[in-house]
Amino acid sequence: MSKYGQDSLKAKRSLSVDGKTYHYFSIPEGAKALGVDVSRLPNSLKVLLEHILRFENGRSYKVDDAKAIVGWLEKGQSDKEVPFRPARILMQDFTGVPAVVDLAAMRDGMLKLGGDPQKVNPLVPVDLVIDHSVMVDVAGTPDALRQNVDLEYQRNNERYEFLRWGSSAFNNFRVVPPGTGICHQVNLEYLAQVIWTDTDAGDVYAYPDSCYGTDSHTTMVNGLGVLGWGVGGIEAEAAMLGQPIAMLIPDVIGFKLTGKLKEGVTATDLVLTVTQMLRKKGVVGKFVEFYGQGLTSLPVADRATIGNMAPEYGATCGFFPVDEATLGYLRLSGRDEHRINLVREISKAQGMWRDDTTPDPVFTDTLELDLSTVLPSMAGPKRPQDKVVLTEIASSFAKELPNLSVPGAPPLGARVPVGGANYDLGHGDVVIAAITSCTNTSNPYVLVAAGLVARKARAKGLTPKPWVKTSLAPGSQVVTDYLNASGLQADLDALGFQTVGYGCTTCIGNSGPLEDAIVSAIEDHKLVAASVLSGNRNFEGRVHPNVRANYLASPPLVVAYSLAGTITKDITTEPLGTGSDGQPVYLKDIWPAQQEINDVVHEVLTREMFQSRYADVFKGDEHWQGINVETGTDTYRWNSGSTYVQNPPYFEDMGVEPKPVASVTGARILAELGDSITTDHISPAGSIKKASPAGEYLLEHQVRQNDFNSYGARRGNHEVMMRGTFANIRIKNELVPGIEGGITKHYPSEQVMPIYDAAMKYKAEGVPLVIFGGKEYGTGSSRDWAAKGTMLLGVKAVIAESFERIHRSNLVGMGVLPLVFKPGEDRKTLGLKGDETVDILGLEELRARMMLDIVIHRADGTETRTQVQCRVDTADEVEYYKQGGILQYVLRSMAGVMVPA
Repeated sequence: MSKYGQDSLKAKRSLSVDGKTYHYFSIPEGAKALGVDVSRLPNSLKVLLEHILRFENGRSYKVDDAKAIVGWLEKGQSDKEVPFRPARILMQDFTGVPAVVDLAAMRDGMLKLGGDPQKVNPLVPVDLVIDHSVMVDVAGTPDALRQNVDLEYQRNNERYEFLRWGSSAFNNFRVVPPGTGICHQVNLEYLAQVIWTDTDAGDVYAYPDSCYGTDSHTTMVNGLGVLGWGVGGIEAEAAMLGQPIAMLIPDVIGFKLTGKLKEGVTATDLVLTVTQMLRKKGVVGKFVEFYGQGLTSLPVADRATIGNMAPEYGATCGFFPVDEATLGYLRLSGRDEHRINLVREISKAQGMWRDDTTPDPVFTDTLELDLSTVLPSMAGPKRPQDKVVLTEIASSFAKELPNLSVPGAPPLGARVPVGGANYDLGHGDVVIAAITSCTNTSNPYVLVAAGLVARKARAKGLTPKPWVKTSLAPGSQVVTDYLNASGLQADLDALGFQTVGYGCTTCIGNSGPLEDAIVSAIEDHKLVAASVLSGNRNFEGRVHPNVRANYLASPPLVVAYSLAGTITKDITTEPLGTGSDGQPVYLKDIWPAQQEINDVVHEVLTREMFQSRYADVFKGDEHWQGINVETGTDTYRWNSGSTYVQNPPYFEDMGVEPKPVASVTGARILAELGDSITTDHISPAGSIKKASPAGEYLLEHQVRQNDFNSYGARRGNHEVMMRGTFANIRIKNELVPGIEGGITKHYPSEQVMPIYDAAMKYKAEGVPLVIFGGKEYGTGSSRDWAAKGTMLLGVKAVIAESFERIHRSNLVGMGVLPLVFKPGEDRKTLGLKGDETVDILGLEELRARMMLDIVIHRADGTETRTQVQCRVDTADEVEYYKQGGILQYVLRSMAGVMVPA
């Protein structure tokens, strides 16, 4: 029996490429059967339409779903939902480990339900790239890479043993070993195919490549014409187990690009401009699709940079159509010539090919940017959408300083001594300068630009200031190849930008330690230190706990600021330093011309580099090959002594039938939080402090503080993660004003304590919990632990003004209600003090997006009644919630014991 649908619309066609026959489901023919011309349907929606045509079976995929997508053209929007399941799944190890832990736990759960554990297997291809575990412990030395890799394996051996077991135990599951590169860059350079192929009943089918990723920057592959976006590990698990995810057909915002970038302007400057424009426009939950003749001059490397930062501008994706530039990149990156021909022919047959004669698609709304108006820029000090043109960085920091500093801090311009050093520090001094992150390390133009800045600075005798920690973390080994081939790596090395590892480092908080004397100076004198990094995230507390001002910048500007040593200097007019000839050296003296950059890239970057590096990508180095792994077991043999991997409790009390849904009564408020609470605030991330519930747990389990590693590395252990939920050092709980960190007040005792301790106290008392929040609750990375930890703490509902898309979905997937205030109301208008109890009524009759009554009982005996909207958005999500969560729903389905709740 075919895995594909019954083809009610007679859309199945075939074509020959290089003598090989491929079957495909024709978008134009399917639309013709519906009586609609879809030539101007956005390409991103054409991917969804093809998916419906391919799987249409009259049950989970219906002709009505295809009608809903083509019907979008009438108004450029829709309130209909359609099912979607991507061609494949991409994971990184921080988010991937807990997903594989859940799969292993589901095999145990399957045994409890009397089923076959072998049924718990990915049904679509899954690639996990280990890229988030390397830390910049050592930097600025020739052997930094070796030392950091050795430390990585020492810290993460338990996790890596588990992943190697998974790669042998599960079908359709591959692991790219550490030291290969960042998952999004490996995806762009190797894994993505643009047109995917699959064999069914002896026939070969071709269809658009699409991808879910357990990292929000999965959207980077949108630059190659692959529709993909970040989802929580929870959604990814459901998709890999064959469950289509129902999604509302999104608005599609068209972003027209015209003109060309001016001399001296980088792709990073462009993406920061685009991010600011789209954040201002408001594109949360929407698709963004780029079009216009400006695409002709925009290489895939630049497109990928823009697509990468879709989470920063709030969109589900930032999609680019397939064109000649796409084919050129596929050829350069070593893809097979037959695949390139297939991409061209299928894209043209499906009406998904772009050139300068292509009519503009129909969009929900549009905005436009003339590329020639983009100026050199950075973003900061704490949000990626806060673009600041380069000429205003110093003045902007001066204005922001009162908001960044703490009481008792010295004034701007004051300098403080650093113990044992021959220099001093002040506000705005750059203590971290890092070329890192998938956003820019995939782009050879900005990396070569950084190398040329280093070369020219070296020639003039400039070096970074002694308080700056410099590092280079290439996104793939290909980067090292072309930097070596050009000789630019030697220039970067001379300035302290030696390679520290191949992975996501500073951008996710793996920046490693600063020198003790620098930390003491910052802490003792309450300095607002700065970082400059070529990343995509600069949220509070993310880069380093001792760095309060964080700026996103292009790689060449990272090098320039390492030389200046401070962001309080206008580097467009003031010298970066004094050269070896005693003369001042300005930015213009060392900034390369665009033609110079292009010449180097075109001379040294070759197809053979990609083919060589990816020839045996799953093999790994001697460290990886030396890991002992137990093979041949259907279920994982959990080690009760492991502090990295533990069997989570999601299925412990699970029966064949779900428990009836009931209203929540007598709930206490665990936290009251403000606007733009990110998943970095909620989910454990970064270093683990000794004086924290998670630190205490590790000490109790004989783990030395030096071996704590990061929260991200310990995501496979729920005991660590739930203790770190809401424990971010910068989070501000309004129940305890004036205190930063994961602290709350327990009622009725009125004791102030860590949020985890309070949650466990409430749990022992049998008291359910709620959280109140502001606007854009859950902004940021697709961290499933932000939802898992919330659930494990006993939180039944989060009541906020609005939610970020992924986190809202993840809350539902873990059985936590996302609720939204009605217009004109928020936590402040309710006058909450923290000593109230809350009832949420009407859950017995739960429906998608229904209004629910809530009652707030105050300590003085009065009560307030109001309504909130339930953001359980679809009928499928209602069923997930009623089953106890999406994992329970899938497991009961696979075991054949599903009883509708």
